[in-house]
Amino acid sequence: MAIAIHPSVDNGIAPGRDDFAGGTLSCKCAQSPVKVKLSAQTLHNHACGCTKCWKPPGALFAVIAVVPRDKVEVVENGDKLAIVDDKATIQRHACKDCGVHLFGRIENKDHAFYGLDFVHTELSKEAGWSPPGFAAFVSSIIESGADPANMGAVRSRLRELGLEPYDCLSPTLMDAMSTHAAKRSGVLKG
Repeated sequence: MAIAIHPSVDNGIAPGRDDFAGGTLSCKCAQSPVKVKLSAQTLHNHACGCTKCWKPPGALFAVIAVVPRDKVEVVENGDKLAIVDDKATIQRHACKDCGVHLFGRIENKDHAFYGLDFVHTELSKEAGWSPPGFAAFVSSIIESGADPANMGAVRSRLRELGLEPYDCLSPTLMDAMSTHAAKRSGVLKG
């Protein structure tokens, strides 16, 4: 039996659409759900094993992507949103009733990812979002209770799904963060 990673990838990863221009995310409340409109395609979608990201029940990983923050708009029941941890780098805005994270925002203008909001496209009924392309913070699932003895099987399953496992971010995103830091320190110009 295959290891369950996340409901949106366990049966294969749906392809994205080049012409996809966004959709609406909804929390899990049956009455008066929070709705967030994304007016752009997402980027850097990935499975995330960190202990901060929202995961559906039974999932080992979250599936999360980024979108420019100016393309994120709370359109219904925003009064139900609260920041989970205002000291965290990514301030995750969650529904106070059902607990689902609708978006995470970085407020530190000096952070490499400032201007990008983190979103869970599984909360959308629309199809065509960018597909996950890697798995980040894989070892962190141990901190959530995963058996360390199963990590080889977890990494194998991620690769089987086409999600290269990393214990940080993908090389492209790590390069972006290091480039940002080098520019800020003056080591790189431009």
